[in-house]
Amino acid sequence: MTVPALLPGLSASPVTDLPVTDFSRTDSPVTGSSVPEAVLADAYARLTEVFPALRVDQLADDERPPHGAGWVTAAELAAGGDALDTFLAWDVEQVARDYGRRARPDVIAGFGLHRYAWPACLLITMPWFLHRRVPRIPAPDVSFHRALGRMTVRVREFACLPDDPAAALPGARVVPDVAALDAAVRAAVAEHLGPVLDGFAPRMRRGRRALWGMATDEVVEGLWYVAHLMDEERRAMAELGRLLPGTTAPYVGTAGFRELTGPDGMSLPTRDRAGCCLFYTVRPEDTCVTCPRTCDAERIRKLSGS
Repeated sequence: MTVPALLPGLSASPVTDLPVTDFSRTDSPVTGSSVPEAVLADAYARLTEVFPALRVDQLADDERPPHGAGWVTAAELAAGGDALDTFLAWDVEQVARDYGRRARPDVIAGFGLHRYAWPACLLITMPWFLHRRVPRIPAPDVSFHRALGRMTVRVREFACLPDDPAAALPGARVVPDVAALDAAVRAAVAEHLGPVLDGFAPRMRRGRRALWGMATDEVVEGLWYVAHLMDEERRAMAELGRLLPGTTAPYVGTAGFRELTGPDGMSLPTRDRAGCCLFYTVRPEDTCVTCPRTCDAERIRKLSGS
């Protein structure tokens, strides 16, 4: 596995009678007290341990989210105004500095979306993967500082299984089984990213299906990469395959994993992205290993180091 080509932009580098939580209620914001920090703290600490470029801090009820000096909320990105202009200016400067050329505005917008959505999805998928807990995080409750690689999050509600010790804690919403918990992951990501996609959409010149294809890729590739760092790549591949079977709108396609065979007979896991980040328009010779434009021979060369 290789680091996604755009990843450096992240920083300066069964109880069946219980109701299933509807995490898709975007018209009814989560209110109430924050859940106890311990519910998610271990998952976020583990994330930083294996991937120090990203740190997640949970906000208590009496804490205000950081503002200014490089911070932006997901809600501000979703609004698509001056805050998004400022956010994308980082990508304009980075491309010019690192590649000596300017990228098209729609390409810049795609880079910026990736560099937000990749870590944002981990806010939900890491607790799910490690502890079977799914936080519900509407866009106003996340702040991001890309240069520092920091995110803050306020969580007032989370889904969990009936046998989870956290099921009795404030903010817990018990779901009956693993399938329902998977559905909670998809709904929580969609609730958070949906408004953000709307904010980026006018700048990206892509339709709804293409945007949700990008979102699908962020869900998969973020957790896949971090699980690789934890030596749990195979489990992540299996669980992401179950999470995204290809029939779960608004997501596009399956997790897309498949196996290639290296020169020495070694199995090389890869996947086919649902979309393309358009990085090839900036540096044609350096496409992502999972890009639809990258042939299997090139993938084998990159993955095997041959």
